[in-house]
Amino acid sequence: MKIFNARTGKIEEVEKIVKSQEEWRRILSPEQFEITREKGTEAAFSKTCPLPPEKSGIYQCVCCGTDLFQYETKFESGTGWPSFYDPISDLNVALHTDTSYGMVRTEVDCARCDAHLGHVFNDGPPPTGKRYCINTVALKLAT
Repeated sequence: MKIFNARTGKIEEVEKIVKSQEEWRRILSPEQFEITREKGTEAAFSKTCPLPPEKSGIYQCVCCGTDLFQYETKFESGTGWPSFYDPISDLNVALHTDTSYGMVRTEVDCARCDAHLGHVFNDGPPPTGKRYCINTVALKLAT
């Protein structure tokens, strides 16, 4: 599969990451597992998203390290979850229709390992008008 590497600025051919639930359980914290592997949601305003010291950085998938969002696309939405107006690349995220809880939403997953990240809505700022509302524990700040 193809994934965009933000550090090299190139599209790379990588293997899809497939692990059993037990393998993921051994790698992730219980909260990370519940959010990313069982499509959970952390409580709004319960976590603080790490901020890069230089006001520039890359948020990666906590499960596989795939580059997902740049700090520069992060904005304060007031929703209680980290919000971004654009992913690093459409190659790196997968979008699916989510009809859980009697709602129709667009789920955002990591394209490489299928980790549940959050949802995307059409009420974000320019230039995209999108709000990628992402669970904090699904992200790690690249150092």
